[in-house]
Amino acid sequence: MSNNSDHLTPREIVKELDKYIIGQENAKKSVAIALRNRWRRRMVAEDIREEIMPNNIIMIGPTGVGKTEIARRLASLADAPFIKVEASKFTEVGYVGRDVESIVRDLVDLAVNMVKERCSEEVREKAEKLAGDRILDLLLPPVAKKPVSPGENGQQEERRTKTRDKLSDQLLTGHLEDRLVEVDVPVERSPMIEIFTPQGMEEMGINIQEIFGGVMSGGRSKKRKVTINEARTIFQQEESRKLIDMDNVVKEALKMVEESGIVFVDEIDKIAGESSHDTIDVSREGVQRDILPIVEGSNVMTKYGMVKTDHVLFIAAGAFHSSKPSDLIPELQGRFPIRVELDSLGEEEFYRILTEPRNALIKQYQALLNADRISLAFTTGALREIASCADKVNKKTENIGARRLHTIMTTLLENILFEDPPKEGTIRKIRITKDMVRTELNDIISDEDLSRYIL
Repeated sequence: MSNNSDHLTPREIVKELDKYIIGQENAKKSVAIALRNRWRRRMVAEDIREEIMPNNIIMIGPTGVGKTEIARRLASLADAPFIKVEASKFTEVGYVGRDVESIVRDLVDLAVNMVKERCSEEVREKAEKLAGDRILDLLLPPVAKKPVSPGENGQQEERRTKTRDKLSDQLLTGHLEDRLVEVDVPVERSPMIEIFTPQGMEEMGINIQEIFGGVMSGGRSKKRKVTINEARTIFQQEESRKLIDMDNVVKEALKMVEESGIVFVDEIDKIAGESSHDTIDVSREGVQRDILPIVEGSNVMTKYGMVKTDHVLFIAAGAFHSSKPSDLIPELQGRFPIRVELDSLGEEEFYRILTEPRNALIKQYQALLNADRISLAFTTGALREIASCADKVNKKTENIGARRLHTIMTTLLENILFEDPPKEGTIRKIRITKDMVRTELNDIISDEDLSRYIL
């Protein structure tokens, strides 16, 4: 099994992450090494391969500095199954039903969907052809041959072939897209029922229809009138399902999870004991001990089969304002040998975040307004002022890092976003200047109470 990142060195992985994340070089370096080590592990002799464990990572830093984004982009770069969970949800009052092993089950579900999508793309061309043939059969149903002379049969077949060719040409040119046809649509399956054991240790999704082998619905379908465009989508999905070998899909998905799965555990500091307390909260320690087995490596039963978590990469993150990583239980600490601290973001970083990444906030708003034929431009002074405003508000109120830029931009552009688009065929040009930013935001920023509510 090969991934998109196999050919990338750690230095090249960091360069890829630089396209979306500003700063945080230490964190990028750590995750780049962890990703490259996966490829290195696959290259070693089989007798030692199983002994090489992933170096799980703890990222320490305030909210909005890029912890989640680094993990998400790393998974995207590796084309690996990725799931984010919040450790704090396992300590909520009244929390029942799902255990920490559900993290692995959800990761497997994601991997199966990833492989199915990839396989669907591989058979797409064939599925489209088969779907087209089915549509032609709807438009020109096959007729039973009558006992006539061979010559007449040949003429009928020739006329039918010509008619079918004409319909095929009309389908290709899109002339029949809105025409209604009647198709058989499967009856909706019985609802999914979740069953929990008294201990809450196992969660199982049971489909009633699958249990009774279709007895409840009888494998029935209902006729529905749809456009040819809709029928094509229905047929393509059905043909794709027939062409895909689900046994191979499941086999590959399980291997993906075991060899390249990434789990991002956010807010891990919320289940650590606070350093000011002599004893750790019982529920927090309980969650740590529940998480420990899947982090150190265990077998988890899923509806697709058993999954080993020995080589799943776990990346944990937390602000650790009132606690520190050493407040975690020693066994869990030992499973996160790499610890990296992320820097707080300031005015200069905010300016770079606005302008440099491929998905920069400025580019997003420009694309949104471009859909309404509005051309949006910012002067350098305006961008500097926006960055300065975000930094000031973070210092005066709660520091939420780069997320502050979203609230600033939404407030700044609210009136523009609310306006009606210009008439068809015309383009409205809007240029945001430093003075415009100050006019819109100065009163809000200067009033601390107001900025808490609005920004």
